[in-house]
Amino acid sequence: MIIAIDARMYGAEQTTGIGQYIKQLTNHLFKIDPENQYIMFLRSPEFDCYEPPAPNVKKIRVTPRWYTYAEQFKLPFEFRQAKFDLIHYPHFNSPILYHPKSICTIHDITPLFFPGHRMKSIIRRLGYKKVFTGTLKNASHIITVSNSTKQGLVKHLNIPETKIKITYEGVDERFRIISDYGIINQTKARYRITRPFIFSAGVWRNHKNLEGLIAAFEILKQTYQIPHQLVIAGQEDPSYPNIRRAIDASPNKNDIITPGFIPATELPILYNGAELLAFPSFIEGFGLIAIEAQTCGCPVAASNITSLPEILGDSAVLFNPHDSSDIAAKIYQIISNQTIKTTLTQKGLINSQRFSWYTCARQTLDVYHSILSGQHHHDRC
Repeated sequence: MIIAIDARMYGAEQTTGIGQYIKQLTNHLFKIDPENQYIMFLRSPEFDCYEPPAPNVKKIRVTPRWYTYAEQFKLPFEFRQAKFDLIHYPHFNSPILYHPKSICTIHDITPLFFPGHRMKSIIRRLGYKKVFTGTLKNASHIITVSNSTKQGLVKHLNIPETKIKITYEGVDERFRIISDYGIINQTKARYRITRPFIFSAGVWRNHKNLEGLIAAFEILKQTYQIPHQLVIAGQEDPSYPNIRRAIDASPNKNDIITPGFIPATELPILYNGAELLAFPSFIEGFGLIAIEAQTCGCPVAASNITSLPEILGDSAVLFNPHDSSDIAAKIYQIISNQTIKTTLTQKGLINSQRFSWYTCARQTLDVYHSILSGQHHHDRC
């Protein structure tokens, strides 16, 4: 059988989560499945540097960028040049007037609640909703990365439960405990981190609730008198100027460090060096950074809503993200109590072992097989 993968977002930094998902899933899929033929649809520059890792994998160049009109109208013609039995869209954005046998992965339903700055125009918002629902309707099967996202699709978009399969994401092997304090101290020095620090990583968008975290940090400084710095990593987004304004207005702004985008090689080092990861999102489809932090032995304090209680269980301290004083109190619990810290580190390491890309690839392959079983070669698209 020939399985196509829409890998246009492969490894791209601007789509970190989805790019990583495609990269890790396909790496592991091609290791465990020498039987089926695979086509990777890639755009340049990824197309040029991608080396198919096995003889049953080939790459084909396509041109349309994601979230564009060309994706809807030109991409089907480019896809049709290749013959395949099934296509996997790793995100909700597929050409909806084109109907090959397909599955899609839905990572979260954030845009339904936090449409983001690009969705200011009503036309864009309607178009977006149409593509989202069209992709779900066309798919033979839908993969979600958590039960929370699955329930969101069932509740808000009336998708039948039987059409949805959950496959948790995994953790990249770069994330592990580092016992070399030299490299941790060097990296901290490069980012001007001079004291124990609370770490936050991710995109600068409204649903990440960074303003709530900044408000909690002020309480930690004023009420609990902590000596810590707050490091908010991630590419600053000029479309959300409120976050930078909150930092500048903070009486503790000298203790807030914004290093920008952290390269993949340095992220594990900062998780290892942090006192804890603070993860105050209003909505998360999976919450991979919490698992990455736990794999590095870093305690986690996270929101008690959407997917995070499901993914973290009792291996993290959970707070109400809408209440900055609760965020502050829960973070202080970890900072002030060595026993709690040690327990969270141990529980976090055990919890993070539940998640592997190998398992994710295995379960995804099962979904491919369940759709393709009983399908004969003459009904290729």
